[in-house]
Amino acid sequence: MLKQRVITAVALLILLVPALTATNPQALAILTLILCTLGAWEWGRLNNLNFPYSCCLGVLCGLICVSCWYLKVLDLTNYYFWLFCSVAWVLIGALLLRVGAEGWLKVYRPLRVLGGIWALCATWLAINQAKAMSVNFLLSVLVLVWVADIGAYFFGRAFGRRKLAPSISPGKSWEGVWGGLLAVFALSTIWTWVDGYRLETYSDVTNLLSLNIQGVSFFTILANKGILIQISGLIFMVAMSVTGDLVESLVKRSIGAKDSSRLLPGHGGILDRIDALLPTLPIAMFWSLM
Repeated sequence: MLKQRVITAVALLILLVPALTATNPQALAILTLILCTLGAWEWGRLNNLNFPYSCCLGVLCGLICVSCWYLKVLDLTNYYFWLFCSVAWVLIGALLLRVGAEGWLKVYRPLRVLGGIWALCATWLAINQAKAMSVNFLLSVLVLVWVADIGAYFFGRAFGRRKLAPSISPGKSWEGVWGGLLAVFALSTIWTWVDGYRLETYSDVTNLLSLNIQGVSFFTILANKGILIQISGLIFMVAMSVTGDLVESLVKRSIGAKDSSRLLPGHGGILDRIDALLPTLPIAMFWSLM
């Protein structure tokens, strides 16, 4: 299992890093379009749709994203759209965690299906608009979620006593959440300092290390808005990353599935890897435009 996980992780990095650092935005747009289309297919399966209908759902998601691309929606950063996405995630996420897996199955299935498509398309749009802001910005959001997850895992293993949501994800603990938050605060401090040093030292460089990473990170944007916004923003982002993870766990538990699919050997499915990014990427866009 470990060997599979490592091989799959390396393969994903081989695809992701060139697309992320490429000056041409189309590489990342195409890669993430494929991932979101596959995620939509998984979403159909998690909602008890058969294989042909799940494939149609994947095609629908892809067509919506391609239409946004063709209509140049990728070039439009709208504060109110990202505000709507953020509020929707907060309200719907809180409601779903309250009703649990049994309550989820009582929701009208077309609403469940369309809700997943909306989340995937919004995330695709957020990824590519974040890349347009700068690779530094997008990478900082991705690493924030990864560090929160890693911190939660190790702190939970070491100190976990109080279960966070035992009926949804028994392995998660409140201690893990606090550990993930501490890790993100440390990450934010280091990244903000590096941003300041880099901008001061390389202010006249237009393409640092030929990686197109000029621009400030999400952490620096928050820091520039004041200490209260910075702290509340980081707490909110960590909380929503946990919410995204728990919502996907809830959906899987409702049908007795362990993984969203077996597309990624050793890692499960696409949704298993991006569940925490579904709320956090749109919310990061909202915070950056405040």
